[in-house]
Amino acid sequence: MELARETTMTKHGFLRVAAAMPRLRVADCAYNAEQILSLLKEAEESQVAVVAFPELSLTGYTCGDLFQQIALQQGALQSLAEVARRSAKLFSGLAIVGLPLAADDQLFNCAAVLQRGEILGFVPKSFIPNYKEFYERRWFAGAATARSKAIRVDGVLIPFGTHLLFEADNVKGLIIGVEICEDLWVPIPPSSFQALHGATLLVNLSASNEVIGKSAYRRELVQNQSGRCVAAYLYAAAGVWESTTDVIFGGHCLIAENGVILAEAPRFARENAMIAADVDLERLCSERMRMNSFGDAQCFADLRRDFTRVGFSLDPEHTPQNLLREVEAHPFVPSGQDQLRERCQKIFNCQVAGLAKRLEHIGRPPLAIGISGGLDSTLALLVACKTLDALGVRREHLRAFTLPAFGTTSRTRDNARALIKHLSVSGSEIDIRELCLQEMAALGHRPFGIDLNGLTVEAFTAKLRQVPAERCEDLVFENVQARMRTNILMNSGFVVGTSDLSELALGWTTYNGDHMSMYNPNVSIPKTLVKFLVQWVAQNEFEGESRRILLDVVATEISPELLPTGEDGKATQATERVIGPYELLDFFLFHFLRYGEPPEKILYLAGHARFSRVYSAEDLRHWLAIFLKRFFANQFKRSCLPDGPKVGSVSLSPRGDWRMPSDAQAELWLHWLEKETQKTSQL
Repeated sequence: MELARETTMTKHGFLRVAAAMPRLRVADCAYNAEQILSLLKEAEESQVAVVAFPELSLTGYTCGDLFQQIALQQGALQSLAEVARRSAKLFSGLAIVGLPLAADDQLFNCAAVLQRGEILGFVPKSFIPNYKEFYERRWFAGAATARSKAIRVDGVLIPFGTHLLFEADNVKGLIIGVEICEDLWVPIPPSSFQALHGATLLVNLSASNEVIGKSAYRRELVQNQSGRCVAAYLYAAAGVWESTTDVIFGGHCLIAENGVILAEAPRFARENAMIAADVDLERLCSERMRMNSFGDAQCFADLRRDFTRVGFSLDPEHTPQNLLREVEAHPFVPSGQDQLRERCQKIFNCQVAGLAKRLEHIGRPPLAIGISGGLDSTLALLVACKTLDALGVRREHLRAFTLPAFGTTSRTRDNARALIKHLSVSGSEIDIRELCLQEMAALGHRPFGIDLNGLTVEAFTAKLRQVPAERCEDLVFENVQARMRTNILMNSGFVVGTSDLSELALGWTTYNGDHMSMYNPNVSIPKTLVKFLVQWVAQNEFEGESRRILLDVVATEISPELLPTGEDGKATQATERVIGPYELLDFFLFHFLRYGEPPEKILYLAGHARFSRVYSAEDLRHWLAIFLKRFFANQFKRSCLPDGPKVGSVSLSPRGDWRMPSDAQAELWLHWLEKETQKTSQL
């Protein structure tokens, strides 16, 4: 059996598409054709693969009764032939233009799909508006009244109908569905059926006029339809050159992908205009496979349709060299301040709601939490305080422990003490160093080669400071401290967990130690967002000394503080020097888990996310390899994850989201990464 050829011509699944808004003279088909050709030339120079023009772009939408003139109908066909002929050498991609087309003793408002001088098909408008300012039924028939499946133009039989989908035979995942203006505004748009039958790029030729509030609603329609259809949506709208006898057009062009607006044209432009963006076909196909209910929708009998696929090929020149879309360096953290405030507020409220429900269910037991003076425990403490406030329980119900050990710095200890004081919770400080020495001695362990026999805490601490930095690695020494803290907390009440999503993903927690608790409100919050959450709470929920302390916590270098401090009393153990910068790790985590993207694509996206300005290509590969190794090696810890709320699109809870065997191998992903490194070095 011969398998169908799959040539992924585009780089990592990206395809450049554009919505064009040409200058226009109403009923002047020759002039309009020249403007379209001018924009096709620009599209070719910009490596655009698919470009869409507005509804009835060859004639203008506002021709009125002129549409019934044979001269205008013939003029539109002649201009279409001219555009097809001349664009063969001008534009190698796929172009979609609008015109009136006579067939079956009726006139149809159509989209013509062109490529390399050939008309691939005509798609008529399904829904003809005839209300308020619209009078289209005076001139046009709806697609359902058509009898023909093909129309002869200049002796050539061309497919005609709403059953057409246009499929590229050399670009994996590129299937195009076309609808026209009003089709999008009905309860079930034709594009919904097209998407269910494989279309990944939905194109709308529109002449939507401007009235107060309509642009926002139009944007939401495009955005939501792209999300419901798990597709890219290309919307090209008529501009200011249409007749203003009764209405005004603004040229509101949009490009969306799976619920996200990628590009939007400024309205009321008075020159030829075009917006372009690179849509991710690979991601769309992957998302559809992951979302099993998407395919289930085809099972409904009233949603089944018969579609015919019309094939075409794209030239390799349409592979974008530079990515034309924003790649967020911090995908968990919105870039806009208003969006960031809104997200922080929502997440914090979700954390409080999750913990409150659990406490109500089990009878509001005494709470215990370990406070280190770091980001994660501070956020969990704030959540616990606001939860008790919401439940009408005094904050003294929460017992916050500071548990200083051999790596605790004065800065974090002082911040932990201050937080307990200013948040009015019950506080306890237990120096665990003596307990840890006793346990290591009982185990017969010699930390860093030091004999513990007869040593006091002070004497042992003095010897620790003599240990060279390069020899400061002792997992038993670190684990004893972490588990000692957990032991004290577990014996003191209902433990509120503190570990975040990033630590859990990379195994930067002690097994059966600091990743254990009865409920963890931080469990699906990545480190990059934890920082902003604490900062938001400080600026919006507290003032005075409490705010100052919280902001100092935000500014403190991230460290587990399990290795000895230096001579200056500062932490010698910096998390990001060992496992990598959290901004990179969270970027890798997001793209690996949320979209299942392969290593070479993650690197490609990282390069476009401004990381290349800070990190070398070698650094990015190095930290991605560390991420993959640690992620696969530490999956066994997920089996002991405490309950906690999923608040975003990524979670590692085996109950709330991520499921994989704890002994899976990372070799396949590392091999792909190695191949990408070899390819880059050869270039």
